[in-house]
Amino acid sequence: MVFETVTTLAAGAVFGLALAAPPGPMNAVIAEESVVHGWRAGFTAGLGAMTADAAFFLLSLAGAVAVVDRVPLLRAGMVGVGGLLMLYFAYGAARDVTATLAPEESTGRSAGFRKALVLALTNPYQVVFWLTVGVGLLRPGTVDVLAQTPYVGDALSGLLVVRTGSPALLVGLFAGILVWIVGFPALLVAGKRRVDRATPIVAGVSAAVLAGFGVAFLWDAAGTLL
Repeated sequence: MVFETVTTLAAGAVFGLALAAPPGPMNAVIAEESVVHGWRAGFTAGLGAMTADAAFFLLSLAGAVAVVDRVPLLRAGMVGVGGLLMLYFAYGAARDVTATLAPEESTGRSAGFRKALVLALTNPYQVVFWLTVGVGLLRPGTVDVLAQTPYVGDALSGLLVVRTGSPALLVGLFAGILVWIVGFPALLVAGKRRVDRATPIVAGVSAAVLAGFGVAFLWDAAGTLL
């Protein structure tokens, strides 16, 4: 029994890391905040995204987020708003590139928690995940953990299949996300200290990622509305 619980927690942690680690708008915000404002800013940005995950999970249990899946116009509106926000935050990240090229260290106040939280709350793909896979974690059955990894799930399908229906799996999932939002900013800050020239590069890449996802979201919304 104890072994099964530990295994389930570990599987949940792997699941959480697999969901949190791939490149995307959330990690772009975390990376930018980390290199410009420090570890705490990067961590709080990650905490913003994790807070949205927790909110979506609770809402999906209550059946509230199912509305998004049933109303295409609502989903398109969320995609459009999310796209515009990503472009706005991409502009902010691009300005940080210029700021980090200056000799003085940036002292601006971090808004990472708010940025990541708002982006996550306007991301319908995150809603759909918690509506489908997320809620299913507490229902008896099985889940192919690594198959849910964004972008590379098909290649990892079948490598880690675990039984669901245990709260330990959900605890492990959020623990895995927590490990990522603690460790990822720490690695970025450590790298920045070794090679300070990497700071504007990370900020620039973050701006490009956010802009790319912003355009993709707006294209998706336009395709639904037109």
